[in-house]
Amino acid sequence: MEFLFPLIHTEIDWERGWEFLDKELQQVVRDAELGRRLVDKLVKVWRRDGSETWVLLHLEVQGSYEANFAERMFVYHYRLRDRYNLPVVTLAILADKRVSWRPAGYSKSLFGDVG
Repeated sequence: MEFLFPLIHTEIDWERGWEFLDKELQQVVRDAELGRRLVDKLVKVWRRDGSETWVLLHLEVQGSYEANFAERMFVYHYRLRDRYNLPVVTLAILADKRVSWRPAGYSKSLFGDVG
């Protein structure tokens, strides 16, 4: 975390510890039929501001191009948020060699730019 996400690292109270939530992540992704999920991790941490609120960090290591990657990350994010009603930080480590492929978000449009 410190190397790849230094700003987030400084916000976490590492002295309080952390907890891997593998069972909780499996419950959320079991319903999502979006492909393989081999390296995903969900970690519970506490922030330094002293509040009792805890944050779930969904870490994703992506080593190759995946057409539906941004959609899958979106689905994980909203399912975790919906199920646990907690703030969720979704982080991706892109380890592939395609510099032209860097997903920045996900959106779908049914009727164009109406509204």
